[in-house]
Amino acid sequence: MSLPPAGFERVCQRLLREAGFEQVNVTGRSGDGGLDGHGILQLNPFVTFKVMFQCKRYRGAISAPQIRDFRGAMLGRAEKGIIITTGTFTSDASKEARRDGVPPIELVDGQKLIEMFEKLELGLRPKKTYEVDRDFFAQFGETR
Repeated sequence: MSLPPAGFERVCQRLLREAGFEQVNVTGRSGDGGLDGHGILQLNPFVTFKVMFQCKRYRGAISAPQIRDFRGAMLGRAEKGIIITTGTFTSDASKEARRDGVPPIELVDGQKLIEMFEKLELGLRPKKTYEVDRDFFAQFGETR
């Protein structure tokens, strides 16, 4: 949340690259119609998708009208969309993202975002910790 908007867009760009997207670019300008960037996802040698993404630093929830606005901005420009947020999505937003007959939009909320950073160990250093098992050592403290 402490990153500036452009910084959050760039860290999302890096996350998408690390997750296997190619040619990931941030538009980095106002008046982009709600589109923060685009990239290519190649599923296999025969299937690729152009993907548009939007990054939102939110504490609250993203609603269905915001999903529709994003979809309207990406229509004709990409086969798929992704909205990445530090917040959450309303249940209506989730339904709108999966609605039949329109391009699908993947939703990445704050919790999923953290899980993705953890899985890729992106910006994180793994740390192993131990807790003392007192029961184990207690058996050696007993005198016979």
